[in-house]
Amino acid sequence: MKRTGYRYRRGRAAAHYDCIVIGSGIGGLCSAALQARLGRRVCVLEQHYTAGGFTHSYEREGFEWDVGVHYIGEVHKPQHALRRIFDVISDGQLKWAPMDAVYDRIIIGARTVDFVAGRENLAASLKSHFPDEAQAIDAYLELVDRVARSAQKFFAGQAMPRLAARAYKALRPLMLPKACFQTVRAVLEGLTRNQELISVLTGQWGDYGMVPRDAAFMMHASVVKHYFDGGNYPVGGSWRIADSIIPVIRAAGGEVFTYAKVREILIEDGRATGVLMVNGDRLRAAAVVSDAGARLTFAQLLPAAERQRYGYAGKLAKVKPSAAHLCLYAGFRGSAAALGLACTNLWIYPSIDHEGNVARFAQNLDAPFPMLYISFPSAKDPEWDARYPDKSTVEVLTAGPWEPFAHWEGTTWQKRGPEYEALKQKLQARLLEALYQQLPQLRGALAYAELSTPLSTRWFEQSSRGEIYGLDHDVRRFNQDWLHPVTPVKGLYLTGQDVVSAGVGGALMGGFLTTSAMLGREAMKLMRLVKVWRPGTDRGS
Repeated sequence: MKRTGYRYRRGRAAAHYDCIVIGSGIGGLCSAALQARLGRRVCVLEQHYTAGGFTHSYEREGFEWDVGVHYIGEVHKPQHALRRIFDVISDGQLKWAPMDAVYDRIIIGARTVDFVAGRENLAASLKSHFPDEAQAIDAYLELVDRVARSAQKFFAGQAMPRLAARAYKALRPLMLPKACFQTVRAVLEGLTRNQELISVLTGQWGDYGMVPRDAAFMMHASVVKHYFDGGNYPVGGSWRIADSIIPVIRAAGGEVFTYAKVREILIEDGRATGVLMVNGDRLRAAAVVSDAGARLTFAQLLPAAERQRYGYAGKLAKVKPSAAHLCLYAGFRGSAAALGLACTNLWIYPSIDHEGNVARFAQNLDAPFPMLYISFPSAKDPEWDARYPDKSTVEVLTAGPWEPFAHWEGTTWQKRGPEYEALKQKLQARLLEALYQQLPQLRGALAYAELSTPLSTRWFEQSSRGEIYGLDHDVRRFNQDWLHPVTPVKGLYLTGQDVVSAGVGGALMGGFLTTSAMLGREAMKLMRLVKVWRPGTDRGS
């Protein structure tokens, strides 16, 4: 079993830390490790049995799957910010393997379009399918590039004090492209009337969990640009992300605890001073960082008096949880090479109507799946065959509405009764058949399969409705000035996806910006650390 972290028990934690981080997602681990690099003693508290959040891996019946790290862009570039941060927080121990040149394949009905690494290659692929739309395709890619490059300015306020950030956000529309504040569909329909092309261009919407009508173009552009030069996968599997970061935290005297569930953030004289654990332990720190998400932090972990004082009920009503999902984890006999599995993700849609497909499935689980994302972790990891010879793994994801599963809310994992299990088996059979339609050579090679539902995500991640991307990434969400690393409570900070954007890259930058905001005038130490760091050093050289 790939488990990282140290199991929490009474007496194992120190009496006081420089900082306590709630949650060990990549945002929390990033902040903890950056602080450790600057000499701070940090305690990370994870309620799950293993650290890493959506970057962890799990094993079953001799197979291993990632649960959220399907591919990451730009980390193959040594000077890119994401790569530099990963190198700093892992002491250079985290390695990356490139995917195939065709990193994503969009399949809509009879149309198959390859997304090929390299902006010019992507443009050529799109134009080969839509030759009459060459001008619109060029305009689209140029706009994606321009909007994505403006992300640094868009999120600059997240590293500022709260009042300065509020003033900055008021001025932001004057400094950034108009498309930053529009929906994906609004922007694309301003470039072309070809709905099939729009459907293809938005074929990666599952990477941020919102259909084109609702998603912010800022989010969409960031994802598309992120993969312009292809995708990468952590060598050794996604669990290596947390495994390589934890030693950095420990080297400064800190620890990452698992089975460590926090009941409440301790507030004394208006300041966060530590946390109350579910077993009654009180752990103290000079600062508290929550990587548990805005909803859990401000609706449950923050004491009721503080929630009321700062009006968090009204604030949370202005944002929505992101999409939930179903995921089939399947193991097969035979290596990836023997089974013909490539390092290319498949995105499959029943029609060009993304919004209608999602709505129909939300109303009736017997409707066609609104999207299928098929990923091959065993093909992406160059060390897989050495660990699991003659075995392969596949993951098949689809958007999964919360409402059909809400009936079982409050039940225990793996003890939800025959009705729930029957529903899971029905959905699992359909997902397997959809997989076989794309890869018929897998039929007959199945060795193990298991389906996760939004209830599984809620159980392990403590999310409110099984969401995987924190808060929805619509235009309104990005205008909430209270979604900031620095909270009104002194000494309490927020990090992860909800202070920047979805995915590993967004959450990682959340960890970086939160740490920068915590340091205040000393933030330049962090900038110097990331820019000049070399393996084996504590503070750069």
